[in-house]
Amino acid sequence: MTTSSLWPPGSAVLSKSAHVDTFSRRGLPPAELWPTMVFDLPKLRYPIRLNSAESLLDHTIKRLGGSRPCLYDGVGTMWTYAQLADLANRISWVLVDDLGVVSGNRILLRGPNSPWLAACWLAALKVGAVAVTTSPMLRAGELRTCAEMADVDLVLCDERYVTELERAGLENVRTITYGTGADAELAWYAVDKPAEFPAVLTAADDVALIGFTSGTTGKPKATMHFHRDVLAIADTFSEHILKPGPDDVFAGSPSLAFTFGLGGLLVFPLRAGASTVLMEKPSPDELFGRLRELNASILFSAPTAYRSALNRIDDFDFSSLRRCVSAGEALSGQTWHAFREATGHRLIDGIGSTEMLHVFVSECDSGIRPGATGRPVPGYQATILDQDGNPVEPGTAGRLAVRGPTGCRYLNDDRQLTYVQGGWNVTGDTYIRDEDGYFWYQARSDDLIVSSGYNIAAPEVEEALARHADVVECGVVGVPDEARGAIVKAYVVLASGVPTTEQTAHELQDFVKQQIAPYKYPRSIEFVTELPHTHNGKLRRSELRRSA
Repeated sequence: MTTSSLWPPGSAVLSKSAHVDTFSRRGLPPAELWPTMVFDLPKLRYPIRLNSAESLLDHTIKRLGGSRPCLYDGVGTMWTYAQLADLANRISWVLVDDLGVVSGNRILLRGPNSPWLAACWLAALKVGAVAVTTSPMLRAGELRTCAEMADVDLVLCDERYVTELERAGLENVRTITYGTGADAELAWYAVDKPAEFPAVLTAADDVALIGFTSGTTGKPKATMHFHRDVLAIADTFSEHILKPGPDDVFAGSPSLAFTFGLGGLLVFPLRAGASTVLMEKPSPDELFGRLRELNASILFSAPTAYRSALNRIDDFDFSSLRRCVSAGEALSGQTWHAFREATGHRLIDGIGSTEMLHVFVSECDSGIRPGATGRPVPGYQATILDQDGNPVEPGTAGRLAVRGPTGCRYLNDDRQLTYVQGGWNVTGDTYIRDEDGYFWYQARSDDLIVSSGYNIAAPEVEEALARHADVVECGVVGVPDEARGAIVKAYVVLASGVPTTEQTAHELQDFVKQQIAPYKYPRSIEFVTELPHTHNGKLRRSELRRSA
């Protein structure tokens, strides 16, 4: 069976779904709104029936054995592949037998990086459900939005993170807690279950996961990815840029709730038969301070973290590393050279998106040009388009567009028309491509603020601020910051009589942290008497950016 007979490039031919619950398949955009799909590498020719969890776990065990190290929990406990498979299989039986999950149901996962979260994610995919992994930093309102958009059927939550879920008030959605504590329910359910579970034979193009990304209107976007997509990111970026082997140890800072972390800290190591460290709170000090102890060889983090390491470089030992991956925001040539000089390591830059699932432009080893993001990862194609959708000449700034084995499929969202144009995924980034095919980042093309690797929608922060009784009006923009790449800055018009003091600013910041994920709060607040608007009343953020 060839790739072209399964998924002809340029079309959206779907095979027969194994999902009993067809919500996700029905939520896919119409075929004519899909990007052009490209499967030009032999390894991307997947069978029509494919369960990615089975491929990542069971097939790896068959190939390399189950006694190999698989997961480290960051505090000294090691799980083998066999132990992870044992727990994932027992959870699978719980989902089916005790909780009534059928293929296609959406399961929301909430918790910090941990072996238990990894096992729950694998179990969800193994039973043919759709994993909806959320950041443990999300607040009640954000969780409610995600649950409603994905029409979630069940929640599996770390026992320590239930408070915001309770505040979210998800009606008719059962929550089961997991973890190692005495009150964690999932362990009690799983203890007597069989250690083997036959994976549901899903279609390669059945939806495996729904990932949420910040939208520039404040409403998040739900991106849908297939079982074949989960393997494709490993068989492109990981295989050709990272080139991992079974002896590699992955470590990093991103959450498994973000596709950058899901790929780098779970999918890639499992696909290679390697091991991975899942740290709950990997601050730069904690992460970099333990690299040698963990014998980490492949590191995933954001430019902000690498820059912060330079200030205390003598406190860290990077000698075990052979790959350092930087993504989530632009990596400056200055940071690249400083890190290279201090550690001897060449940072691997890359750009990806939740819509594409992972990195699609990057470079490694001698192919790296400091300051450039890189060239298209094998398996992907990229170009620069003008506003009319035409390719521009090298050296001309324009819109970055990409296509490959993964692509944007929003869940019931008209913004599909914006992201996919002429068969290309248009990322919202302004780039220049040079004569040698390298892509050089210029700026974001929309109102998305990228701070320390986090995507933050300005309208979402504005909405949170506006809920405060003292706020009459506000506008939010990103401003350059040496340490974080950019920070969130809010211009606030206060109600009459409210003092424009530092204390008021702190109160507003604390208020926002209670409304939305804390990393989104405005680190800078400037009080103003009025905000600039267009003739029809729309906030002119461009003018705020110019005055920042």
